Amino acid sequence: MSALLDVILPVFLVIGFGYAMVRANLMAETAVDALMRFAQNFAVPCLLFRSIAFLDLSAAYDPGLMTSFYAGAFAGFFACFFGAMYLFHRAMPDAVSIGFAGLFSNSLLLGLAITERAYGTAALQGNYAIISLHAPMLYGFGIALMEWARTRGHGLSGAALLRQIAKAILSQSLVIGILLGFAVNLSGNPLPGFFWSAIDMITRAAIPVALFGLGGVLVRYRIEGDIGPVLMVTAASLILHPAVTWVLGTQVFSLGTDALRSAVVTAAMAPGVNAYMFAHMYGVGKRVNASSVLVATALSILTTWGWLHILP
Repeated sequence: MSALLDVILPVFLVIGFGYAMVRANLMAETAVDALMRFAQNFAVPCLLFRSIAFLDLSAAYDPGLMTSFYAGAFAGFFACFFGAMYLFHRAMPDAVSIGFAGLFSNSLLLGLAITERAYGTAALQGNYAIISLHAPMLYGFGIALMEWARTRGHGLSGAALLRQIAKAILSQSLVIGILLGFAVNLSGNPLPGFFWSAIDMITRAAIPVALFGLGGVLVRYRIEGDIGPVLMVTAASLILHPAVTWVLGTQVFSLGTDALRSAVVTAAMAPGVNAYMFAHMYGVGKRVNASSVLVATALSILTTWGWLHILP
């Protein structure tokens, strides 16, 4: 019970405050959009920049950690992709979009916040290693598969597809923050102390503001029809992904305690808002992905509690 009260509920209360403020019309949706732009385009990229700049690269990138997490992520994708096609008879572009919701967990806003509250800042090294590849790898995979699904037989050339993928990935501020962090890390961190003091001031606001804004954004989503695909995505995100990660981490790779915690907690998170953004970008699967974000985020309060009890 202490894990629920001390670790999980404070995170979801911040989300709830944002939801309640917008729901009660005490905060305009335009203000929430401004908060999210600050968080996603500036504060969170600064957080990633600082974290990657000081990350011990040789220790963080454990092949077992990365394989355990991403094998679970792709298991979630293929379960939702084939389920959408063969159980719910969706067209292939819809199936790719729904599969992306089962693939893309909220590794940043929820994963970081809950891991830090549960295990402390020192336990976040594995989280940052996962996050550094999360958006570039998964967006690249999703975009490539969607473009192939949409243009089979009359599609883009290979070079044009690669340009489109690169443009979509490199235009994300989170990826820019990660790449700059790697540049500083590999250069030996020559930046002065006053610069890092300013960055630290910004990063302290990143997660609370982003969680509050996430609550405000969730007001826009509705649970509308398509309950079967929504429950499928929810199960893939909250049960299948962390279960595969836990089995591989404990039975195959024998991950250390911190690495196992980072991998499983991150895997156990609900789909991120990026799942809806991806669907919106292509205009397919929007209702399923929006409903999945809302339902899985609410249910993750209980499922995360369960995974925290299972972890050492």
